[in-house]
Amino acid sequence: MKYFKLLIIPLIAFLLTGCLYPDAKLEKNQMPNQAQLDAIQKAVDQYREQESGLLPIKTKDQDTPIFLKYPIDFSKLHQKGLIGEAPGTAFVNGGHYEYTLITPEENPTVKLVDLRTSEAIRSLKTKVRFYQQENKYPPFKEQIAKGVYSLDYEALGLDEPPTVESPYSQQKLPIYINERGKLFIDYRKDLYKYMRNKEHSYSTGDDIRYLLTDYAPFAPAYSEPYTIKNGEPAFMSELSS
Repeated sequence: MKYFKLLIIPLIAFLLTGCLYPDAKLEKNQMPNQAQLDAIQKAVDQYREQESGLLPIKTKDQDTPIFLKYPIDFSKLHQKGLIGEAPGTAFVNGGHYEYTLITPEENPTVKLVDLRTSEAIRSLKTKVRFYQQENKYPPFKEQIAKGVYSLDYEALGLDEPPTVESPYSQQKLPIYINERGKLFIDYRKDLYKYMRNKEHSYSTGDDIRYLLTDYAPFAPAYSEPYTIKNGEPAFMSELSS
């Protein structure tokens, strides 16, 4: 009986742990914390020093959007003994985030891309592609700015205009389409808030998307370039209008 109790107590503890910490509590389902980002940043800096300026990144096509172009290759960091394994929040370890680098030439900095956003864009791309194949033109609705259009969501079989949750504010951001048929997320709501509440020295002609990365761990993936026009965030294309 004594040995039976010794066996059953760990089993009960294990079962209770499973009940108290469901999938929603697992590390892979949590937002990466600053300690994780700092650890990967340190590993990237060490790798760069050891490899004469090379970066531990995966190769992407030349035309890959800038904030998706330099995903970190954790296997390269592991092979050099700079990390044990990828963070539990990283996609390669079952998490929701891709760890990526911005400003790779001047100051390689670790940022995050929420891949749930990527999945939303990918799903919508499929609908847009089928629409274009059938109708020979993109599903434009209303012009938002020069070269920027809202989507005819009803024609795509959607009940409401498509949006994604902002990693910066958790508010809903619209998905638009440009004149080339490329889908993107409109971050102007977040940029407006950051322009009003954060110190910065950006001016007309600058790409102000970096204002978001100056103060947050996320990269504004699937975005178009923005600048400042009449004191407001504006699409870069509007400068020539």
